[in-house]
Amino acid sequence: MSTSGQILACLPAVRLAELEPREADFALIGEGASTQRLRLQIERIGPYFRTVLVRGEMGTGKELVARALHERSGCSLESFVVCHSSSLDELMSKGGDADRCVIPVAGSGTLFVDGIEELSSGAQCQLLRLLEQRLCPKIIGSTSRDLRSMAATGGFRQDLYHRLAMVEIAIEPLRRRTEEIPGLVMHFVERFSLLYERHIDAVDADAMDKLRTHAWPGNVRELENVVRNAVLQCEDRVLAVDDLSSLVELNDRGDDERLSIETPARLEDVVRQHVHRVLRECSGNKVRAAEMLGISRSTLYRMLEGCSLQG
Repeated sequence: MSTSGQILACLPAVRLAELEPREADFALIGEGASTQRLRLQIERIGPYFRTVLVRGEMGTGKELVARALHERSGCSLESFVVCHSSSLDELMSKGGDADRCVIPVAGSGTLFVDGIEELSSGAQCQLLRLLEQRLCPKIIGSTSRDLRSMAATGGFRQDLYHRLAMVEIAIEPLRRRTEEIPGLVMHFVERFSLLYERHIDAVDADAMDKLRTHAWPGNVRELENVVRNAVLQCEDRVLAVDDLSSLVELNDRGDDERLSIETPARLEDVVRQHVHRVLRECSGNKVRAAEMLGISRSTLYRMLEGCSLQG
């Protein structure tokens, strides 16, 4: 078997895979200033980038931005390879080198490293060496943390950070672009109505107001899941508040801790409570919870350890 064949044969075990696009195009939904600025960045950067760092909270659409960059590059017909940092670490721990393992798969296409802040020091070193190769694929790293601060304090290699962050794209969280929520809601209603063969023509005013005023700690991914569930529950042609049963307000009182509407909420508190709620809805199934949150299992485990939610 060729080297390339050997690499491809081992990929399923380490969850390094080339993924087909989930949608025909990679347009970003929304007409707000931040989304228009994001589109402009993609149009300007796409044809020329070698490395990009995409930064944003969980669920903001970092992979979508990476796919859009790939589509606008000169290598859009080449592979787009998605690899979480834990998968790359696992591959490296088995004795593989980044240049021998990644180049045969990604070729002259694009390698998207999700959660790049979680790379081990050894994998960071090998990724830096890969960037020095003449035949290196385009590399896009995503992070939900302040990688610059991590590099400054020794939590991430400074030389790798500077190579990756020659171009940096920051995605605004949904709570800072609430004017785009109605458009996103209607986009998801249309998509899931077609997918599940429902006939939903509109969203009533009360339901839209509730969606618009929610904090959305899980960002667009959370909104997508809420609308999906609402479409499945809706028995009329207009989606109503009663269909939003999966939307739990932060000021609802229950057995678990909730934020008081009189107390300003820190982002980490909002995220912690959202993760806690999703985990409870999944009956403690961490794999399913990670999928619902749109994050990797290793990221979920790290969040649970940091929030002391596992008990």
